[in-house]
Amino acid sequence: MALSYKYMAVGNGLRTDHPIPDLPFVDDSHLPLDDPDAIEAIGRKPGVNGTWGRTDPCKDGGWVAFTTDVLRPDLGWVVRWHPEHGRSVVLYRDEDVVSAYMSYEDEALLFRAGGYWWDGTTWYRPSQVFDRAREIYVNRPVPAALTISAADLPQGDPGKGAAWAITDLDPDTMTPVASRRWRDDLALWALRHGSGRHLAGCVVHLTAPELAADQLLGVAELAEIAGIGASTLRAYQTRGESDVPLAQATVGGRSMWSRPVAEDWAETRRRSRDGVARTMADHDHENLSVGVARLWDYFTNAFAIDLWDRDRNRKRFALRWRTKAAVRDVAHDVAWTAAASLDRIVPLGDLGATIRAAVLFELAEWQRTVLNEKVSYPINHAIARMLDWLIQHEPEQARAVVAEIVGEAERGLGIPPEITGSSLRQALALDGKLSGENAYAEFLNLVLPPDSRPV
Repeated sequence: MALSYKYMAVGNGLRTDHPIPDLPFVDDSHLPLDDPDAIEAIGRKPGVNGTWGRTDPCKDGGWVAFTTDVLRPDLGWVVRWHPEHGRSVVLYRDEDVVSAYMSYEDEALLFRAGGYWWDGTTWYRPSQVFDRAREIYVNRPVPAALTISAADLPQGDPGKGAAWAITDLDPDTMTPVASRRWRDDLALWALRHGSGRHLAGCVVHLTAPELAADQLLGVAELAEIAGIGASTLRAYQTRGESDVPLAQATVGGRSMWSRPVAEDWAETRRRSRDGVARTMADHDHENLSVGVARLWDYFTNAFAIDLWDRDRNRKRFALRWRTKAAVRDVAHDVAWTAAASLDRIVPLGDLGATIRAAVLFELAEWQRTVLNEKVSYPINHAIARMLDWLIQHEPEQARAVVAEIVGEAERGLGIPPEITGSSLRQALALDGKLSGENAYAEFLNLVLPPDSRPV
């Protein structure tokens, strides 16, 4: 699993094995690149405020470390080392360096093309879709991806290349300058590259059909796939909202995205709290769930009967209010008070925990008695009806409960997510109150693990 990566690097360390295209090469001779503890210590010097550092081992036998730069506290370094593939030395703005460092902690060795990442063997798309049951991002390999090494690129003139002192670096203006002569900078880097790694083992970029120039999408196309207006998307970008993915390329000053990245972002938006809530939105009151709207209608009718059909209450109204329509309006308002107090009527957090425990108990019981694993386990009718009630009335709460059920069933009982998902689908189809064969399909498609399928 790689954490979601949304950070723009501003420079390559001159001793990196894997240079990032179009970024300047920056002198990193003051970094003890072979000692992660020493890298961490740079940012942890006693009495120095505003600096930080850290290092952690990685599962692949390597390590990752970061530090604030001592000469430029507005910038920070991330160093990722792998025993076979060498090291990446990347410079970030200080406000991004900690989060960028965390993205390297697990499988990712390097990032390219707006978050596409490489684990030493396979290229994956930017991590956007989160599996709440397993609490990990879904890794989606890039079909037909090819790695471009430094040996694959035409060589420039090292005499025209440049390596920058970090004190001279201006992140806001340097990238366009470096981009224009980057082949020359790369040639100078190759000349000075002293790790002993052949240039064929120095990863620069990737190529894939989905990243071809004629396949990339602009702002209008990305917005259309996400189901929003282009102006809304631009506002998101300006304000840094809604986790808009990094662009895969910039063409003529315009950001461009691959279609799979756009589709993953759209899927993430559908799987969000608001997206799940929309699956249970009432047709007449889009900001209310269907369960709350029905409860409101119920109390409206109940209060109207109390206020109008009972003589002792009707006579209390002034003459000008003595019409059924007027009283119903009052009842409608009073009923909203009850419907909006759902969390006081029902302890929703406790109910969710109870449903989760009950479903897991059911699954465990059936697992002990059913030999064939490729089945959907029955769930008690009463438990299924309570899950249905929670879905209709509090879809956001139900989303969390379903994710916990699927995750704990896999971790604690060894039940694959697709079997748990099929069990929940069957239970709701049999005992759910919503009519229609596919009444719960959209909700479950969004809350169950992204890559699971019904058995």
